[in-house]
Amino acid sequence: MTLPDTLLVALALAFAWSMGAHYTGACMGMPVATRSIGTRAALWTMAPFALVGATWFSHAVLRHVGHDILVGQRLGSGAAIAVIGAAFALTTWFTQRRIPTSTIQILVFSIVGAGQALGLAIRWDTIARLAVLWVLAPFAAFALGYALTRLLDAVPALAHARGLALAGRALVLVGALASLAMGANDVSNATAVFLSTGLCGPLLAGLLGGIGLAVGVLTWGRPLLERVAFGMVRLDAPMAVAAQLVQALVVLGAVAGGLFTSMNQALIGAMAGAGLARGRETIDARVVLGVLRGWLLGPAAGAALGYALAALTRL
Repeated sequence: MTLPDTLLVALALAFAWSMGAHYTGACMGMPVATRSIGTRAALWTMAPFALVGATWFSHAVLRHVGHDILVGQRLGSGAAIAVIGAAFALTTWFTQRRIPTSTIQILVFSIVGAGQALGLAIRWDTIARLAVLWVLAPFAAFALGYALTRLLDAVPALAHARGLALAGRALVLVGALASLAMGANDVSNATAVFLSTGLCGPLLAGLLGGIGLAVGVLTWGRPLLERVAFGMVRLDAPMAVAAQLVQALVVLGAVAGGLFTSMNQALIGAMAGAGLARGRETIDARVVLGVLRGWLLGPAAGAALGYALAALTRL
């Protein structure tokens, strides 16, 4: 590989590491919040499932991001570095401030900004389809989270100690499923550029990115895990099962179609629906508003920074 290619690989793996930490709360926040599993055990459960999802179930999404945003053109290594650099910097900034945001939206709009700076043709129909999915997914998760919570409330056994213990064990399994979904859904943020530049195919891109995700979970995952687990919504085990299961199903549904959506948006939508099923007092509105601010700032910042860094490569 050339020096720029080596730099691109190193930066993409660092980005995967950052994302692994960023999404710990989205995947294992509910099991930890309900004391179904300890923080350390949650991280060690999440890491291998994220690696498996990234390695084996991400290929359609990697191809979609790698080939379907720019029209019939490959990014050069310099432009790919600009895209990943912008997304990595912004994701790390949000993670340091413990603000869940949409890494996917940051990445896509970093590609759009870089494409505009370099005069590349952008497939706006692809952007539009993704935007529709991003808008609909949280609302779908909200409705499903509400409905599933009400359904679980109708099961009398869950109100007893043995039923709650069973719900706690189920929640750990659902968290593992969410971790699998995260690997499949989000590894493309870091390594789809390997396909865009022709460095490798989807299997190797998924494996390398999955390793980065797993290392990020284990080395820097605790702060955001605790933020989402204890600062967003007060949940009991049945509510948490409903929220985490809905999140995993919404994300896996998108992945099955070769698309990707926000883990955090799906989770917050499902949590809000579960909270409404029990009464509005379960939702911490100030924290939710802070998350919404991050979602609004992320795409705009991604486009601007991607444009600026890509423009520098033209010099």
